[in-house]
Amino acid sequence: MKRKFGDRANWRRVTQRQFKSRYVESGIFTGHVTLYSITALRDPLWKTYGGHTFRIADKGFTWLQYYPKGEHFIVTAMFDDHGDIVEWYIDICKTQGITDQGVPWFDDLYLDIVVLKNRETFLLDEDELDEALTKGLITVKDYDLATETAERLLHAIKNQRFPYFDLSLEHYRSGFMTSEPFEPGGSQ
Repeated sequence: MKRKFGDRANWRRVTQRQFKSRYVESGIFTGHVTLYSITALRDPLWKTYGGHTFRIADKGFTWLQYYPKGEHFIVTAMFDDHGDIVEWYIDICKTQGITDQGVPWFDDLYLDIVVLKNRETFLLDEDELDEALTKGLITVKDYDLATETAERLLHAIKNQRFPYFDLSLEHYRSGFMTSEPFEPGGSQ
């Protein structure tokens, strides 16, 4: 299992970034929200889903990330340099927390869900989850947690009961992360 940090400080592809984080408590969402803005990078990042290739990281791209309190998933809304949504990326995780410096983190449980802007949905990395169990990197309990969480989220997405799509679009367009005070992070 790999621990991943919201500020992506060790992501060598990105050479200049801005990172903001804040804790939110509302009727819709409770947890940390981060804003990761790419200002310079070595080369763009492209991903292919369902036979279509998408640029998910480039200069001017912004990732709005949600760490819902008490949940086993993290949602990243990826916006291009024109402010259009590219995709939502959902990481299934065992645990999440925050560093002493105010940077959210999560322990990745391999499974991921990608939802494109047309709401086409893909479950990724089932083979990695199986391999992690076979190699003893995770327990059967971790495996079950990952698959049950993914199934629950896929059901919510299919039934249009996954609030993070509209929430992220609303937050991005309203300047939610730039209009209010935020926790440590700043420019890097």
